[in-house]
Amino acid sequence: MQPSALAGKVALITGAAKRLGRATALALAAKGADVVLHYNHSADAAAALAEEIQRGGRQAWTLRCDLGEAPQTEDLMGHAIRAAGAVDILINNASIFPTGRVTEASVEDILANVQVHAVGPLLLSRALAAQGRGGHIINFLDARIADYDREHAAYHLSKRMLFTLTRMLALELAPDVLVNAVAPGLILPPPGEEEGFLDRMAHTNPMNRHGSPADVAEAVLFLLTSRFITGQVIFVDGGRHMKGRVYG
Repeated sequence: MQPSALAGKVALITGAAKRLGRATALALAAKGADVVLHYNHSADAAAALAEEIQRGGRQAWTLRCDLGEAPQTEDLMGHAIRAAGAVDILINNASIFPTGRVTEASVEDILANVQVHAVGPLLLSRALAAQGRGGHIINFLDARIADYDREHAAYHLSKRMLFTLTRMLALELAPDVLVNAVAPGLILPPPGEEEGFLDRMAHTNPMNRHGSPADVAEAVLFLLTSRFITGQVIFVDGGRHMKGRVYG
């Protein structure tokens, strides 16, 4: 389809102020979409991004919400609709990344991860579908769901839950809403790591290099311009998810 397929559409992107959320927002705006930028703590970064998008000729709004709080999450889509008129696209990108193995992760950490990575996206997906106008939902997973991230057990469990929700919602919201996911691999250094981390870890995927936020944004754009793909996950990870499991 032509790039103009997104012209005039409205996208709500959670965790939009920084990192992959920011790259995705800019990519959608470049294709003609207007963007509702969700943030929690990054008010200044969200405002700067909104200004950048507006200078490029598209509309942008910023909305604060703590996705760790279910009542706030339930209200977020309504606020977005009141600001933008309607929402055609939902990008569930917001994330937390606490450390802790499954033998030591606290109940609070596990529940917090499930709320942000699974319950929040579920509530927002229901709200998008309730508009009755169809649309697209893209969930951001993690390439490590294909094996095991033992140092981030609560994160891993909740991202696996989001993977399952992606497939369930693809069935339940069909045929009007298409639901897919993108699973980034070695794209950005984890919080607290420097850029050199990417080069040190390049050997962990068959491509023997790292990707960029633009690679993830391209995968999102591909899914958003498809009319016949749902329930799928695109791994943007240089093939890492296949190591040791070529046949699935």
